[in-house]
Amino acid sequence: MYPYFFVLVAAVLWGMTGTTQTLLDDGISPVAVATIRSAIGGGLLLVVAIALRKIHIRTWPWQLTLLAAASIALFQGLFFSSIRLTGVAIGTVVTIGSAPVFSGVLEWLLWKVRPTKVWGISTTLAIVGCVLLFVNNGEASVHMGGIILALCAGMSFAFYTNVSKKLMMREEALPAVAMTFSLCALLLLPFSISDGYSWIAQSHNLWSMFFMGVMCTSVAYLLFLSGLQKISSSSAVTLSLAEPLTAAMLGVFLVGEYLSVTSWIGVAMLLGGILVLTLGSKNTK
Repeated sequence: MYPYFFVLVAAVLWGMTGTTQTLLDDGISPVAVATIRSAIGGGLLLVVAIALRKIHIRTWPWQLTLLAAASIALFQGLFFSSIRLTGVAIGTVVTIGSAPVFSGVLEWLLWKVRPTKVWGISTTLAIVGCVLLFVNNGEASVHMGGIILALCAGMSFAFYTNVSKKLMMREEALPAVAMTFSLCALLLLPFSISDGYSWIAQSHNLWSMFFMGVMCTSVAYLLFLSGLQKISSSSAVTLSLAEPLTAAMLGVFLVGEYLSVTSWIGVAMLLGGILVLTLGSKNTK
């Protein structure tokens, strides 16, 4: 049961990212935020991993780590680009909603593991719930370029999860997250350096980035990979749909945002999908 709990807590922490970003100054590049977040999250764990002698350069699975770092860096770039073109609501629904489907397909192709009925039911409930949650957010325009970017972002996150599953067969969660996100920050750096980082000197920006780096990256991905060791990639990505659920709840209770009846039905379906996957998978073992 605890692997599912770990992944759910990771998704809850990811869901706090959007609310935390509202504390940053306006006009800061999202790619710059992703770069600093990855650098803090990966760099902190890298220091710990080196101190604990968890990283062995000669035997380290560099190919898997580079694939994981590139896919999570690509995910962030594609996702931020998609929401600029098609809006936050549609971009989030397409990205987060498509990721479990892509993950199930990749798991079938890479691992020869066919999706279970429990996964299919829970994923359908969660995706429909995600759509209903955001359907009344007032963003009616559909930009096909943005939709394509969002689908690519969903595939990138699914690919990251599947590659990380293989990486976890070779290394522990702590050094794996440390190396992946340190490399991710280096890959993102050329795309964000032109925007500058002077904004990080402001105390409220610094503390917001520190929270996103430590809690929403270091701790969240440690929990995610720890849970991923025990459950399938497709199940882990489905459980990550708790991220938009958390973001919506924080918006209601902390920011004072309004959710329609349709959106609340979406919340219930998302919760139902998560419960079906968690309890159903437990009962089938």
